[in-house]
Amino acid sequence: MSSPQTNRRTHLKQLSAVMGLSALPDLQPIEATAKPNFIYSLNMSTIRGQNLGFVKELEVASKAGFRSVEIWMDSLQTYLDKGGSLSDARKRISDLGLTIENAIGFAQWIVDDETTRQKGVEQLKREMDRLAQLGCHRTAAPPMGATQVPGLDLKRAAERYRTIVELGVKMTVIPQLELWGFSQNLSRLSEVSYVAVESGHPSARMLLDVYHLFKGGSSLDSLPLIGKTGIEVFHVNDYAASANPSTITDGDRVYTGDGVAPIGRILQALAPTDRPLVISLEVFNKNYYAQDALLVAQNALAKMKQVTKSL
Repeated sequence: MSSPQTNRRTHLKQLSAVMGLSALPDLQPIEATAKPNFIYSLNMSTIRGQNLGFVKELEVASKAGFRSVEIWMDSLQTYLDKGGSLSDARKRISDLGLTIENAIGFAQWIVDDETTRQKGVEQLKREMDRLAQLGCHRTAAPPMGATQVPGLDLKRAAERYRTIVELGVKMTVIPQLELWGFSQNLSRLSEVSYVAVESGHPSARMLLDVYHLFKGGSSLDSLPLIGKTGIEVFHVNDYAASANPSTITDGDRVYTGDGVAPIGRILQALAPTDRPLVISLEVFNKNYYAQDALLVAQNALAKMKQVTKSL
């Protein structure tokens, strides 16, 4: 006589066939201690103060052991203005064994002024074209230009975000809606989540940050509500025990593990188990800028690995 479990399994397969679904895979026990995987990335802000230039930044990241990076669009633009080419840059990136996971740009795509907004969308389009040629398929989309005056209509912001996501799908570079904790708009997880969800686009993604979550006063208890598919890149950093959200600045960010931020808790809430999460160190620390860039990058990678070791 077949067991109840066997009968249930047979019934589910028959139901799947009737509904036109693919056959159900054999069920396997889930390992309770399964750990999420991370891709360690260096945001070039971390060694930006050394003024190395686009190519040298890539070389330092690779030599330090990173296989993934986030580039800054102004650094790429300077490289191009000085005679560099996208084809040469792509070859150099490949030769160094790097993947560009994301790019940092500041197009004003979200603002109310239509003329400024259209210029911002055109800027984003040009940047997306360049990034696609470099093999990068994400770009940050912060609320640039809408940071000083509160009261941005979030429903309109969602419509504008959908516009650039649709553009990104066509150009294979998806804008990651970025939370800025110091902004008067999109400073909190609830606001960024609303805009992403209200956009109604399946490719909508959010770009969060340890510092910005703290700066904007977002509750970490809300992180599990946003859905792990909505985050592909996450900015990591840390802050001192004496830090206050009202006074902390970008320059106060430190290496992961050198402060009191609940990084482990945050990553456990966000990291999926079916794919790696890109965690990228983004700091703007003048003390680090005064040090050798390679040493800073090496410390960055070592400390990122240490903070995720027990996850």
